[in-house]
Amino acid sequence: MSKPLTSLVPSIEQRECTWTELQERLAHTHKTPILPSITISREFGCEGYPLALRLKELLEEASDWPWNVFDKALVDKVASDERLSREILSHLGNESHAQDVLRMHFGFLTHDEAYAKLVKHLVQIAMAGCAIIVGRGGAVVCQDLKNCFHFRLVGSFEFRVATLARRLELPQREAEELVRRQSRLREKFISEHLHADVTSTQWYDAVFNNGRQQMESIAQACLHIVESGWPDRAFFKQSPSHPVLAAP
Repeated sequence: MSKPLTSLVPSIEQRECTWTELQERLAHTHKTPILPSITISREFGCEGYPLALRLKELLEEASDWPWNVFDKALVDKVASDERLSREILSHLGNESHAQDVLRMHFGFLTHDEAYAKLVKHLVQIAMAGCAIIVGRGGAVVCQDLKNCFHFRLVGSFEFRVATLARRLELPQREAEELVRRQSRLREKFISEHLHADVTSTQWYDAVFNNGRQQMESIAQACLHIVESGWPDRAFFKQSPSHPVLAAP
């Protein structure tokens, strides 16, 4: 029996616990720290979630901070759950800054209220840091946030079909149709809501061919880009004598 697409996504409950850990860590800081975030875009069928999960492990080891993986399901839950919005977002990005970003770039680009609400929370979550945002146009939405790094996975049609067939235990023909259909829908969704071509390399710090590079190599390359590009080198030294860069 084939598996549903949701089987590829990490548990929401587990990721909520990670944010609780981050809240507790932030509660004990005297100033709100500026922390890096990452967005991962991928052609449908590429291994975005495996990359996100491996990056989470590497970043937690390198920075000694808890990181969390955000997808549409978790952001939707945060946006719709009053308790989560109050408890989790109380320690996330500055509300007025988030609104300024949205007004400047996306104020009139979407008429879908549900997606507009999700975009607002995406910006706040990315601003808070230690977030790995998978999909949902994150690279476009968070393009002007200085703490964000953006990566994209691409692959041949054959590779994406084979990967999806293996991960979802689908027959070849079903996997081919799913890749074709979802690829069209995904690009159409971003184009209509953000008026942007998500396939353009202009949005990304790096684009990786998922079919030609091993996942570990891609994850290590992403880690290196974040480490070398982050202005506060002490963040990745795990040294208590070097405080994390604090917001003024």
